[in-house]
Amino acid sequence: MHHFNEIFIQLLILLAVSMFVIAIAKKLNQPYSIALVIVGLLLGITHVPLLEAAETYITQTHVFQAIIISLFLPILLGDATLKLPFSHLREQSKPVLALALGGTLLSFLIIALSSYYVIGLPLIVAFTFASLMSATDPISVISIFKSLGVPKSVVTIIEGESLFNDGIAVVLFQISSIYLLSYMEMGWVPGIGSGVLLFLKFALGGAAVGAVMGFAFSQLIRFYDDYPLEIGFSMLLFFGSYFIAEHFHVSGVIAVVVGGLIFGSYGSKIGMSERTEMNINSFWDVITLIANSLIFLMIGLEIKNIDFAHKWQMIILAIVIVLVGRTLALYTSVSMLRSFPRPWKSVLNWGGLKGSLSIALALSLPQSFEGREDVLVLTFSVVLFSLLVQGLTIKPLVMRLGLGGQKQESKHN
Repeated sequence: MHHFNEIFIQLLILLAVSMFVIAIAKKLNQPYSIALVIVGLLLGITHVPLLEAAETYITQTHVFQAIIISLFLPILLGDATLKLPFSHLREQSKPVLALALGGTLLSFLIIALSSYYVIGLPLIVAFTFASLMSATDPISVISIFKSLGVPKSVVTIIEGESLFNDGIAVVLFQISSIYLLSYMEMGWVPGIGSGVLLFLKFALGGAAVGAVMGFAFSQLIRFYDDYPLEIGFSMLLFFGSYFIAEHFHVSGVIAVVVGGLIFGSYGSKIGMSERTEMNINSFWDVITLIANSLIFLMIGLEIKNIDFAHKWQMIILAIVIVLVGRTLALYTSVSMLRSFPRPWKSVLNWGGLKGSLSIALALSLPQSFEGREDVLVLTFSVVLFSLLVQGLTIKPLVMRLGLGGQKQESKHN
């Protein structure tokens, strides 16, 4: 009991720090995720006696990984699906699918092969690193976009791409880090065939679990007009979809995305009053704020566990490879779409930030994974560059391209 109280107090201290930082960032009209990473970095490299115990506890690998993947990931994905109207997603379905499927797989291959041939990483390490770099995390960017009045179409595309490519990236990560070695032993053709089949099993299985859960809970809320109960149902849906899918060895991330999209669009239409919808959204706003605040602070704190010595050349090459991979993949995947505005391509390209999912997956690699240290250093470095350099320069880019100034539409419009 004493140990539990200690853990709770440590998390409370970190939450207090996070909330204080967010409050200041919001007053200064700056993205709070970037502010939290910077504060986390400062706390990670300085000695603050009150925070020492909390930092030590949080930066234990298994704790960080378990909290983010098992608890925070269903929250963040579930909240994003509720906030993204299906009608908006359908309007932008072509660019979203082009980026989430073609763009993700293309950037994965470009980054993997470049890491293997240019940096000289072992093949399995190169593919594992590439899978981590295939996920985008637009939390910081979307808050900037909305404050600047970027067209809702651009916001929808970057949100939709992130939702789906997170699921694909997790599947690619599992295949690369766990199964790639055994597939390589089969030879290239049978190995690639087995990999594709496993990918389809993970993705389609996750989508099926999510569809069943989303439809079932959408029908369930038709019988009630009781928002505390319906909030409870939404929690059950997100966590249930994730853990049921993982139990059947299919993608929990894709299950949450599909289940949440059905619940947020179909379910809200047939079974939610306006009051319920407003309260569900408010509830998940608060939970997501808490989850994000701890995640981004934890990313900064993790710096004390990473050894950057003698790896600067490799880090710079990795950053360049990821940027080039993103650019080639994005421009290629949307090249078939007619009349896709050039400024949109530039903003979507530079706005494809990496974030908490990449870090959490890297930390989830077992200690026995050969090349784990290299994957951690490169992933951490690219995420930091992405959040601090891309995140802080996206605002001037949007202004220069003249994309600001449009009024954002709410879900009810």
